[in-house]
Amino acid sequence: MKNIITLLLCLTFVIGSAQDKDTKKADELYERMAYADAADAYLKLLKRGKGSRYVFEQLGYCYYQINDLKGAATYFKRVVKGRKVNPEVFYTYAQVLKASGNLSEHDMYMNKFAAEKPEDSRAKSFLENPMAIAEMLEAFPAFDAKNMSDINTEYSEFGGTLAGKDFYFTSSRNTTRKKYHWDDQPFLDVYKAEVVGNTIKNAKILEGDVNTKYHEGGVALSADGKRLYFDRNDYLDGKYVKDENGVNQINLYYSELVDGGWKGVYPVPFNNSEYSVGHPALSPDGKTLYFVSDMPGGFGASDLYKVSINEDGSFGTPENLGSGINTVGKELFPSLDSNGTLYFASNGHMGLGGLDVFKADAQNDGFGAVQNLGNGANSTGDDFAFIYNPETKSGFVSSNREGGKGMDDIYQVTPKVPPCDVIIDVLVVNAYTDEPLFGARVSLGDSNSERLSTIQTSESGTGQLMAACNTPLTVSAQYAGFEPTTIDVPASGNGSMNKTLKLKPVEAIIVDDKIELETILFDYNKSDIKPQAAFELDRLVEIMNKYPKLVVRVESHSDTQGDADYNRALSDRRAKATVQYVIDQGIDASRITGQGFGEDQPVVDCGDNCTEEDHEKNRRSEFIIVNE
Repeated sequence: MKNIITLLLCLTFVIGSAQDKDTKKADELYERMAYADAADAYLKLLKRGKGSRYVFEQLGYCYYQINDLKGAATYFKRVVKGRKVNPEVFYTYAQVLKASGNLSEHDMYMNKFAAEKPEDSRAKSFLENPMAIAEMLEAFPAFDAKNMSDINTEYSEFGGTLAGKDFYFTSSRNTTRKKYHWDDQPFLDVYKAEVVGNTIKNAKILEGDVNTKYHEGGVALSADGKRLYFDRNDYLDGKYVKDENGVNQINLYYSELVDGGWKGVYPVPFNNSEYSVGHPALSPDGKTLYFVSDMPGGFGASDLYKVSINEDGSFGTPENLGSGINTVGKELFPSLDSNGTLYFASNGHMGLGGLDVFKADAQNDGFGAVQNLGNGANSTGDDFAFIYNPETKSGFVSSNREGGKGMDDIYQVTPKVPPCDVIIDVLVVNAYTDEPLFGARVSLGDSNSERLSTIQTSESGTGQLMAACNTPLTVSAQYAGFEPTTIDVPASGNGSMNKTLKLKPVEAIIVDDKIELETILFDYNKSDIKPQAAFELDRLVEIMNKYPKLVVRVESHSDTQGDADYNRALSDRRAKATVQYVIDQGIDASRITGQGFGEDQPVVDCGDNCTEEDHEKNRRSEFIIVNE
């Protein structure tokens, strides 16, 4: 992607004093930004035995510029082992390592860079949070990026300006053009595609006066759709202009919509043949033009600027956006959304790859703190030309990330909603000794008693459960020889909590000749075993398994409401259902029996004057120990 972003404002590394007559040809190619050809020339020097640290360094930069990370690493690795290494070599090699996924060595060489240039903003950003990259890689992606396969090709596509049903972008697919010496790709042109349903397709080269045989790049369209800003090689009216070093710069132009076509090409007054101006973007009200330039007086290799657009269409004086936005590196491809938020690409702010996309919210007359848009919008490659519409919650980003169709592809981006999870750290202990219980089974359930997950506790009696937030939950714990228990967990937001479950030794539920369980509840006029009843009966099963000679009789009773015969039959069915559940859990049928007594044996003999509390006491199941 280096050929695309350096269409404007390439970061040309200074040729050191080690150059000589042997490297003259290769150096000239390098200075002309013919990096592939320059690499071949330097390699020929190596074959002739004329290699030097300078040649290795230049080879590293050549391969870095054409995005050959493996080649760049091969030669930078040899340079950084020497003495008195240029700090920029440390920095550039660190970026190669980062893009290759080698974060540990990236950190090592960033520390070397910071030791040599502690006041450099890039060094300061790294030292403030050395774990920033790892944290961003591990974080939940803020955006989902989908390759726009209907318009991407094997060549480079980037940018993306949506105006109604029209989609403007830049591509090198026009094979009728001359090839650019940098990467042997055709020169760039502006294209227009159309929105068809939920996709963008049918790309055609933009008709009119905008495109030429040289590069045309980024596009910005006025709100009324009548003026198109774009950047191009310094080429106008058939004149191809070079600076005093023989380099053709990038300039900013605009064209007007006349009779449905783009007619005329007009330069902005702050163009200059000695430096580049490009990457146009407009403020929401259309009164300010933002752009990129490497003009003298900036903070780094290229900076973001703004200039007012007067009512008559003329321009004010360009202003640098300042050190809060600009760095010693490159800031490129600005855009602004309807809220005035500024998006841009940079390799000077801390990022995941070579170029990352960032944002800065509008604040008074300027912008707030710069924020990396994170994984998803960014990758370990180069990510740039981010454009976003907060109303539709969608936008575009250009990238050379892995998995694309061509050298650079355009991706459609939409924000991703992070999962809302509750982490429950559980501790299970003996209720009487607080001793942790190793191997206790802990289950997470929802409000309908449906089991969601089950874990076992560690030697320290701990375990961790995770569930969706804002949902009422239950946590249950069971352990051999102990009474199971359940606690309610109220609905809560994203975050974590600690819960302790105290289990009583199972003998504690044996009182005299009965096994004391919580009330076994049944639905009205039914005898089905509900989840709550099953949980209580599991306690019975637990103690019967512990004491194999234990024989139990289940006695089910009702209140005095309703017909006595009906109540006797219903309670008998419930007793039989209780017995069957216990047998189904593996208890021998000879060890448990059941009978229903209806309203014949009330614990509260209240006759016709029973309160609801009296009825609740009379509706019960008792578990009588017949034989131990």
